[in-house]
Parts: sequence; structure tokens; C-alpha cells
Amino acid sequence: MSETEVAVAPHPLLLPDGRPAAEAWSLDPALRHLNHGSFGAVPLVAQERQAELRAEMERAPVVWFPELPERLAATRADLAGFLRVDARDLALVPNASAGASVVYNALERRAGGEIVVTDHGYGAVTMGAERLARRWGGRVRTARVPLGADEKEAYEAVVAEIGAATDLVVVDQITSATARGLPVERIGAEARRRGVPMLVDGAHAPGLLAAPLADAPYDFWTGNLHKWGCAPRGTAALVARGPLRDLLHPLIDSWGAGEPYPDRFDHQGTLDATSYLAAPTSLAFVERAWGWSAARRHMDRLADHAAQVIGAAFTRLTGADSRAEVGMPVPGMRLVRLPDGLGHSRIEADALRDRVARELAVEAAFTSFDGIGYLRVSAHVYNTPADYEHFAERCVPVLADWARESRS
Repeated sequence: MSETEVAVAPHPLLLPDGRPAAEAWSLDPALRHLNHGSFGAVPLVAQERQAELRAEMERAPVVWFPELPERLAATRADLAGFLRVDARDLALVPNASAGASVVYNALERRAGGEIVVTDHGYGAVTMGAERLARRWGGRVRTARVPLGADEKEAYEAVVAEIGAATDLVVVDQITSATARGLPVERIGAEARRRGVPMLVDGAHAPGLLAAPLADAPYDFWTGNLHKWGCAPRGTAALVARGPLRDLLHPLIDSWGAGEPYPDRFDHQGTLDATSYLAAPTSLAFVERAWGWSAARRHMDRLADHAAQVIGAAFTRLTGADSRAEVGMPVPGMRLVRLPDGLGHSRIEADALRDRVARELAVEAAFTSFDGIGYLRVSAHVYNTPADYEHFAERCVPVLADWARESRS
């Protein structure tokens, strides 16, 4: 497909009763919500379920909290079914970064141990790895993976950093800033062959991938259900397999501390756990309304259309190629290269996100990689082709002006 061609737009999804899909959410109609990948969006049915659960908690807290571990265990079984894993391997954590922190806190390694990460890693998770390396008196080795690297190139770049001193490998399944996949199964198999534990940051995987842990050859995986799964925020899973999982403990020690993994994660004192308990409602809503397989296909077609129509608009105005050659593309997410002058760093990209929300009434994701700024498209079922056509018509000219001002 050429730069000026536009992919055929999918028809907007409708609810079973014929209403637009967006009516199942409470998103502000005065804003265009084009950044599902950062914080997700919770359907009304799940918001209502969580409100019911909170009301139940407040009516009888002395009944609620002693019964909570049993209810959480049942919820874990539901969520394990969605992820296609054994419930005995799955613990509940607030988010993927918390899952990574649990792993970092558990590992005991020799002095001078090294941790391998990639330059596509999520910043908070990488900072946690750096803190752990300082505690070990070791260092972090960063594998440089070009944006356009295919599976073989990405695998070789990561494995080249694994050496005799490596005590942990941390790799994203789907990268946040660059919306690409990394060959975690292949890297995990090699890490296991060398006896090196591996943590997979699968923050974006639940909902985008049908079975993100199928036959996974790695020790730890953590992923958010409040992104593509649309669960209430603060809902994520930590999956651990093998003997190292017995080292894992929740970030808060409570009365379940003496219980085995993952049961001890069901005891977190007086934390509000209603996000976990309401999560199956979100997952079931999407399945009931469209089916997850159909929803994923729709999101992918919509993201493809969005990248084409927005990229073509930038090219017409600037004359520059807006395409981002991404190796190992993933469903539902795309990158569009921004004009020179925008988003050269993470701080600049975040500032651009905030300015676009304030001045253009659009919630969008802007990222930076290797000194180049990108618009990251992340579509969900409530989005429509009109959302992205609006961005191309109304926002792209303004962004092109801002880029010229920045360069001058």
C-alpha cells in the first residue's frame, strides 16, 4: 500500500441492541479518545458492578474482608480462563509494573549480577531493573533493537547481551513506546537453556493476544487487564511457573504471608480489591457483545485505517514520509511518524500529549524512540473511522504548524 492510499475503513461496531458501541462507555463526548493503550476505558456494566461491590464492602466491612480471599481465588480462576493459564500459576497485582516489582524483590543473586533489558522497555520497569542492579552491585545491559528489526534480528540483539554474569532477562511482549512485538518465546527458550530467569512484561498483551502465555518458556509474566481487557484500573496478573515462583510475595505482607503462591496474594489487608472482582464483568461484556476474536480483528483493521489516513494527511502537508517501518507489528496498535520538531524525547512527547488534550480536545498517545517522535494509534471497539478522520482533518494541520514553529 502506498503512502497516499487509505485502507478501507471498517464499519463502526454496534451493540447487540443496535446502539453505537461507544454508548456502553462513559467517555466524555467532548473529547476524542484515541489512546486506549495507556489507561484503558471501563465499560459502564463493569463500573456499575464495581460500585455494587464497593457498596457491599461498605455495608458490612467486618463480613467483607474475612471473606475476600475466597472471592479473589474464584476471580483468579475466571481470569486464568481468559488468559488460558492454570489458576495455580496466577496471582493478582495492581498493574504490570507492580508484577515486575514483585519479581525484583524476590530474586537473590550473587554480587555483580547483570540484568539484560532492551531499549524498547517500559520506563518504570527498566528503572526497577536499574534499582535491582544497584542493590546487587551489578549493572543493566541494554540490547539495542532497531525499530524495523524482524524476529531474527531482535532475537540476536537480545541474546548477544546475555553472558556468564546475566542473572535476569527482562523483555516486553508488546512494547509501549514503539507498538511492536519482541520474540519472547524464542528469547525465553534460549534463556532457559542457559539457566537464566526471564521476566516478560506483557502489559499490553491481555485482550490483544488470544493466548499470550501459550507454552511460554519463561519464568515470570505480568500483564494488565485494565488496558485492552477494559477491566477497572488496578487489575493485572502475575503468572509464574517453575520453582522460582515460591520466592514471590505480595508487596504488602499480610495474614496470608505463610500461605503458598499464589494464595498469599489474595490477602492484602484493607486494600480495595473491587477492581479485581469486577474484571470478569468487563471481559464477559466484550465476549457477549462481539466476541473477543471479532473485536481483535476490528481493532486491528481500525488501527490500520487510522495509520493510513493520518499518515497520508501528514505527508500531504509536509512532504515527508510519515510511515514507521515497525518490525513484528502487533494487533490494534500502529505508529505514525511525526514531523521533525515534535516528540524528540519522552518528555517532549508527554508534553505534546497534554497540549493536544487541552487545545484540540483529543486524548492521543505520543511517544519517542531513538530521537524520533511518533503518534501511537491504539484502537478499541468504541472507536470509529470518524475519530481518526477528524484527527487527520483537524489535528494534523495544527501539529504540522507546531512542528514548523519548533524548528524555527
